[in-house]
This record gives sequence, structure tokens and C-alpha cells, in this order.
Amino acid sequence: MPETPAVRARGISKSFGEVVALDGVDLDVAEGKVHGLVGPNGAGKTTLLGLLLGLAVADGGDLQILGRPVRRTLAVPDGVAGFVDGPGLYLSLTAWQNLAALARLRGDGSDGIGDALEQVGLTHVAHERVRGFSLGMRQRLGLAAALLTRPRLLVLDEPANGLDPPGSRHVHQVLTRLAAQGTSVVLSSHRMDDVAALCSEVTILAAGRAVFSGPVRALAGDTDELDYRLRTSDPAAARRVARSTPELRVLPDDDLLQRHNAETLLVRAAGPALDDLVSGLVRAGVGVRELAPVVPPLEAAFLAVTAAANARSEDADP
Repeated sequence: MPETPAVRARGISKSFGEVVALDGVDLDVAEGKVHGLVGPNGAGKTTLLGLLLGLAVADGGDLQILGRPVRRTLAVPDGVAGFVDGPGLYLSLTAWQNLAALARLRGDGSDGIGDALEQVGLTHVAHERVRGFSLGMRQRLGLAAALLTRPRLLVLDEPANGLDPPGSRHVHQVLTRLAAQGTSVVLSSHRMDDVAALCSEVTILAAGRAVFSGPVRALAGDTDELDYRLRTSDPAAARRVARSTPELRVLPDDDLLQRHNAETLLVRAAGPALDDLVSGLVRAGVGVRELAPVVPPLEAAFLAVTAAANARSEDADP
């Protein structure tokens, strides 16, 4: 028997006056998965997250959350927690007092506060006022507030915003662990590295429409040629090998001088040609010190998909 998806949306539309925020969006979020929601500013991400949290209602379409149809009323579905546009916090209260206030509003006790703070790494500042917290610490406290409810669906708007690398890694670990325990997570992010590290599936919004939805690996795999930077033990020999590699282009020297130092070679290739380049370098006795995409594959795919969607939208305009 197939599992009930955490979110199933079909043909969701939402307008604010003459501004169309969502235009026939479909969305499927599997149980126990982290689903990324990405797109340019104004694409409709925050609007869609707000619908999932019961902060707004759709003008049209069908929306089911945790197996239950969502009606045309403002209400937070049972089992759903999260935040959009940053967590709402009382700046004059401590971290512990903020969570205690939330627990009282829900009619719960304070038993889970210590655990929630420990999960997000804020135990050491539990009794400090939120006014003195950095943006990243406030994001983590917002996540703790969501965890306090033990949600089945967690909806987060830019959860890594303002986090330093250790804080980002900590949040990644929390979300990965929650998904492994069966919690479904929907998060928006402008950081493709977060999406690549966390998400098994991704939906790209552009101008209120879903222009891609599927596995992250399928999106990254759609990218053909990419620009790569190559640093070796012998730049001159590496250039000769690269020039003799079929289906691979060495980028002009002027691009090289503007974007990289003289010891770095820039090449453009798809995967098979890149394999041939590495094999050729090994045969020539050239040591490879760095071979990395100038733009990560997922980011390149995102840019290509959104650019194509924007071009279609402009062509459709009268």
C-alpha cells in the first residue's frame, strides 16, 4: 500500500491583488524526506510555505497536508510547525522563556525545552536574552521552537540564514536526523550547497510556477557542459593535454587572467570529456592538485532552468 505523502498540492494558485504569486503549482513531499524549495526572489516560495503553515489560504487548487484536505480557512494543520520570514521571538525574554511561553500557549509543559535547546546547540545561552543573539542564533532558536511541538511536517524559510559553518553543519545534522526518524521537511534556501547537502528532492519556482520538481540528482544531471578550474604540477603540460582532449575546450587566456591566476587552467567539458582529460594527465605524468567546477553542478542547473523559464515567460507576454 503506497505511503500517504506529507504534502500533495495540485494546481495551487494565489494572488495578491493583481500580483499572481502562485500559478497552478503542483507539489509532492514524501514522508521522511527533506524537500528543497528554491527560486529567484519573488518566485512564490514564501507564499507557498505560508500556505503549508496555515498562514494563508489558496485561491484555487487542492492541497492535502499529512493526508488531510486543507479547507479555505486560516488554521495551522495538526502536526505542522515551522516559520517564514524568520522566527517570531520575544527579544526581551531569554531563549528558555521564549520556549516556555510557546509551550504554555499550546497547553504543554516545559519538559521538552531542554532537549529542544540541546538539539540546536543553544543550551549554553538558554538563560540569555534573545536581544543579544546573532541572526544565526535566532534562526536556531526558531528551529528549537518548531521542534518543541514534535512535528510530522517541518516547514522552514531559509533556516541556514546567518549561520556560520559550524552552526550550519549543526542544523544540517538536526534536519537529517529528523528526516531519518520520519519527519518530513520542506525548506527554502538560496544556498545551493545547503540544498545539495540536505535535500533528496527539489522544486524550482519561477514567476509563480513550478518549472522543475524531482530528485536533486536528476536536476544536477541535466547539466551538460560546465566550466572547471584545473591546477596541476605542470601547467604547460596540462594545457597541451587539455588541447588534445576531444570534446573539451580550453577557455581563452583573457578569461583566465581576469578570473584566475596564471597557474590555473579553465576548461569547458561534459563528464566523459573530463574523464578523458584526467586519464591523459595521468599518462603524461602530470599531478592533479585541483579539479573543480567554477559553478557547482546544482547551481548551474538551477540557473539554466530558471533562465529558460524566464525566456518562455517573456515570449508568452503580448
